[in-house]
Amino acid sequence: MTNKREVRPQAPAGPRLFTIALRPLQAFFRLEAASGLILLGCAVAALAWANLHFDSYDRTFGAPLTIGAGPILLRFTLHQLVNDGLMALFFFVVGMEIKRELVEGELRTPSQAMLPAIAALGGMVVPAAIYLAFNTGGPGAPGWGIPMATDIAFCVGVLTLLRSRVPHALIVFVTALAIFDDIGGILVIAVFYGSGVQATWLLATLAVGGAALAMSRAQVRSAPAWAIVGALLWYTLHHSGIHATISGVILGLAIPATARRRPREVLHDLSVHASALARAAADHEQDEAALRGIEGRLEELEAPLTRFVRALHPWMAFGVMPLFALANSGVHLAALDASQITGRVTIGTLLALFAGKLAGIFGFTLAAVRLGVARAPGGASSAKLLGVSAVAGIGFTVALFIAGLAFPSTPRLLDEAKLGILVGSLVSGVVGALILRATAPVPAAPARRGEP
Repeated sequence: MTNKREVRPQAPAGPRLFTIALRPLQAFFRLEAASGLILLGCAVAALAWANLHFDSYDRTFGAPLTIGAGPILLRFTLHQLVNDGLMALFFFVVGMEIKRELVEGELRTPSQAMLPAIAALGGMVVPAAIYLAFNTGGPGAPGWGIPMATDIAFCVGVLTLLRSRVPHALIVFVTALAIFDDIGGILVIAVFYGSGVQATWLLATLAVGGAALAMSRAQVRSAPAWAIVGALLWYTLHHSGIHATISGVILGLAIPATARRRPREVLHDLSVHASALARAAADHEQDEAALRGIEGRLEELEAPLTRFVRALHPWMAFGVMPLFALANSGVHLAALDASQITGRVTIGTLLALFAGKLAGIFGFTLAAVRLGVARAPGGASSAKLLGVSAVAGIGFTVALFIAGLAFPSTPRLLDEAKLGILVGSLVSGVVGALILRATAPVPAAPARRGEP
């Protein structure tokens, strides 16, 4: 009897390629979910520190620092270093993420970008209107931009914990929505939260920006070169009257998003190098130059933007953002009086984040779906859309950042804004999670052919 070899059916190439293409997105979500948990821990730690030993907290982040020498001398506190310096790096990564989504991600075509753009518009306009309803004409009016931003790390963290109830398409939708929120927040910071514009320094900024554009077109890959241009851009913007952190966004948008050479060309060169290396090995020769050549050509397959995001994103997620949360979430609750707890800024911020985000995102999204402008992401039910709209009311990092810009010299109002952000974000996350938990589980994806 002849033994026949069992042949297992091969999995189709399409699904396998689809899985490979999804891996970076899945890694991104895992990173954001973990970052959200660390952010929460740092926010709680800051509250505990500020309330157990406020003098120590205040002294630590108010410590004076000096960088530079001669005519180029910068003096600031540790708090200012975090908010004006490290946050520029955060916005640099945000700028690169925006460009990547515009070039090859969820925002690359108008049809894909339409629904999250509409949802983000509702999630910015309605919260700002609710805030102004409480603060128009009062000292808290400059804070209208605070509730406009959605914190992607916290949101993805909550949605990941509820992944059995949330279709993957809805998580992608919220991520794209948050990117549009970031664009809106960046524009608001640049236009409304700067000081008086200095024409000479603005011209210098334009010159440095022109150099960054020329480097982008020349496909410059050198990280030190981009770092030098970024530092110059930050310095000129800092003196121009526009908030210096915008330099990070400008630089991020300038980073080349495509590889310098086509993959076919690189693969051809690799085959030539591999053949040469094999011949050298047969002759027992060492050819380290050939090995370095292969490494160099493999690097040419990767765009500078992809390389920079991969290198910096973990530092932002697990370093800069948690440090920012630690430096900005410390509200001395015992020092707040009743008028601050029920103040217009506190209540306006809280309701704008919770009710404003929920009503704006859900209302605009549902209207777009009902009017046939776009389809519900992943065929999600109205209840699931309502849940993610509530979760999107978690506005933390950028909201705290804008609060600091809105009330730089009025700590009383800044504390009210922080309290409103913390409570509004907490309520949004809890209510959104409860709504999603009450919805039906997402059906398990059927096993593909060839998979165990």
